Amino acid sequence: MLISTKAHARAGFVGNPSDGYHGKTISLIIRDFAAEVLLYQTPELEIAPTIQDRCKFANMEELVEDVSLNGYYGGLRLIKATIARFFRYCRENNIELEKKNFTIRYQTNIPRQVGLAGSSAIITATLRALMAFYQVDIAKPIQPNLILSVEANELGITAGLQDRVIQVYEDVVYMDFNKAHFERQGFGHYEYIDPTLLPPIYIAFKTNLSKVSGTVHTSLRTRYDRGEKGVIESMDYFANLAEDARKCLLNGEKQKLGAILDANFDKRREIVEITKDNLEMIETARSCGASAKFAGSGGSIIGTYDDDNMYWKLVGNLSEIGAKVIRPFIKERR
Repeated sequence: MLISTKAHARAGFVGNPSDGYHGKTISLIIRDFAAEVLLYQTPELEIAPTIQDRCKFANMEELVEDVSLNGYYGGLRLIKATIARFFRYCRENNIELEKKNFTIRYQTNIPRQVGLAGSSAIITATLRALMAFYQVDIAKPIQPNLILSVEANELGITAGLQDRVIQVYEDVVYMDFNKAHFERQGFGHYEYIDPTLLPPIYIAFKTNLSKVSGTVHTSLRTRYDRGEKGVIESMDYFANLAEDARKCLLNGEKQKLGAILDANFDKRREIVEITKDNLEMIETARSCGASAKFAGSGGSIIGTYDDDNMYWKLVGNLSEIGAKVIRPFIKERR
């Protein structure tokens, strides 16, 4: 039995990074990129490395280039941690697993460390494969919590729930992480939004801006926990923007969304230092008449545009500074 599962890249549309602070966000899936996991039964449990986990290089320059794209650990630690957390979850919930082993391997074309949730996609695809292999049913609202615990508890990575929710639910989702929801039901309020309600959207990214998002979130968490007023107020501001965007989408007021996205980035800029190259992407996109904000924690941006003429202007101007632009494929064709 060969099991094949996927999890796609995502972009935070509005409200991020308030998801880690009981805020609200809207996020969307990017089906152009995905992490895929293959799992099949074997006598022993084996995690097969891919090129992103290689340890042999032609020279030091090649090693440094690999590290800049894939980090120091590749995807093996993500899969290993997911397997361990899945096993513990089943044991904690008295779920008996059939005594059988497997070989698991992965591949991904999600641009690494540019804020498109490549790491959580590998974890999500791995969890789906394990659930299918052992025929374990985990309720959809619980899956994002479990995926986040892989990173937070097993690997010590600071992150929020947004990425894990959208990669489990897919398409476009409005998320309310109000503390009362978690105290009452153990998870947030997650609501699908029809992708056809969205205005024209572009994604742009530069792989040479790769950085580990956990470092950004760790700094914000420290400042939030020590009661820094500007950070706390900003999280409320981001959450309110997500609520405003939801109302605009449901009321058919697409023309208002660009200003909301711009406001999301402008407020972020007040509390987090933005690198020169990241700011150049934002300013280049806005000079074309489009809106622009981070899709994650840097390296990629998302925004709205008016028409094809503006889109191709975005493609041309952003390519001049080394950024690739796409119109994301969000809804699966049926």
